[in-house]
Amino acid sequence: MATTVRYAVVVGAGPVGCLAALALAKRGWRVDLFEGRPDLRLPSSKAAAQQRSINLAISHRGIAAMGAVDPAAAQAFLQTAIPMYGRMIHKQTGELDSQLYDRDGQCINSIDRSLLNEELLEQVSRCSNARVFFNHKVISADFDNKSITIRDSSSHKEFSIHFDFCIGADGSYSIIRRQMMRVVRMDYHQEYISDEYVELKVPPGRGEDGEPTYQLDPNHLHIWPRSSFMLIALPNKDRSFTCTLFAPTAELDRLNSSDKILSWFKLNFPDATHAIGEKTLLKDFLQNPRSPLICTKSNPYHYKDRVILLGDAAHSMVPFYGQGLNCGLEDVRVLSTFIAEFGVESLRPLDQTDPEKYVDLRLANALERYTESRHQDLIAICDLAMNNYLEMRHSVTTPSYLFRKHLDNFLYSLTSPQIVPLSSLIPTLTLVPYPSEPPGGWLPLYTMVTFRPDISYATVKNKAARQARILAGVWWVGATLLGLIGVYISWIARMTLARVVE
Repeated sequence: MATTVRYAVVVGAGPVGCLAALALAKRGWRVDLFEGRPDLRLPSSKAAAQQRSINLAISHRGIAAMGAVDPAAAQAFLQTAIPMYGRMIHKQTGELDSQLYDRDGQCINSIDRSLLNEELLEQVSRCSNARVFFNHKVISADFDNKSITIRDSSSHKEFSIHFDFCIGADGSYSIIRRQMMRVVRMDYHQEYISDEYVELKVPPGRGEDGEPTYQLDPNHLHIWPRSSFMLIALPNKDRSFTCTLFAPTAELDRLNSSDKILSWFKLNFPDATHAIGEKTLLKDFLQNPRSPLICTKSNPYHYKDRVILLGDAAHSMVPFYGQGLNCGLEDVRVLSTFIAEFGVESLRPLDQTDPEKYVDLRLANALERYTESRHQDLIAICDLAMNNYLEMRHSVTTPSYLFRKHLDNFLYSLTSPQIVPLSSLIPTLTLVPYPSEPPGGWLPLYTMVTFRPDISYATVKNKAARQARILAGVWWVGATLLGLIGVYISWIARMTLARVVE
């Protein structure tokens, strides 16, 4: 039987789209990657990107996903990352409190989004069976006929191409998702939360020799929690920090003059205001955009054997667990394992009469399994990310949080004494989405989300809920015992005083 190499189109050349294109190309597919924006590697694109530097906190899930698809890409990424071993809490009194992420010294990594994206683009460009097209915007798609219409913004011409498979990795406002809704009964929910964010920057300091130096500890993610709002800062290679202010829209609306802005920052973030500098702070706050925070959920993620949504196109979440990118990269890894499990090949029968009618049942079944198994995970991490906002902006400074954290780590040490290194997990995660048996023992929520890519998000959420109920019970039992002890001591004191008076 005559065959031909399958042709896939990937829409969106962000990190998730690049990794998806790389995964298919390495399986022998012919892949075209289309991006509506210019090539971010060009000097003109770099100049525009500098106006708004966005950091990413990438953790074990993202690294495992890249390592499963292309170990070289994962290693190259690590050369440009800055390890962060914990949170540095900046109290309003000026005190600092270092809260390590992990008892074994594991870390998350700060990296500039454009640097990560550039490295993945380079990896795709090196594949002989993959091409990248910038300034090419998708206008429409007909998934029943396996065709897509694209506009070349350079020539202003439109053209249509036929494909075997389409991946939509084109972000929260995905055109591929909108086109899918024409043929799929998709449940779709979009929510804007009441907070917005503004990006600021702490410039490098100067050492005694005049060399640039960090003004804050570069191996921490810095947090200024202020109950209803917060400021965070992540380190950059040039010794600067990218800061992000998260606050309710009503709070930001009140900052409508230079005097109000400076007074508010000096009151709430005095050390950050000093590090940023008043002139730089005013310039950035007034010029940088105020951006919304959006959460989207959809289901299903696929249509037949024709198309699938990955990353923010399928699920965009608030950034408070640092899992948006990690989850998107993990989408690619999970999909790749199902493609392998169902034996999807890079060749298809050559049917010259009606190729769009050809349905690959193996691919269709792989995509269906992906939707069925991944949906609960994606709902779980969206919810966990929203819940973590309260912890970051408020709970991290409360006695009850600190007590539960110490008890959490104590139980973790008792029941899970051995570290599970990432390198030992990647070979398994290349073959299966997650091991069939989840690990036992006590595991802190943050550890499961961030450092255990072998545990699905849904399992994480369920296990964490059970453990939280236990910790809450211990907390109330402890509080009750302390109360009873206090009452007993008070009673003894009164009895002793009564005898003395007699």
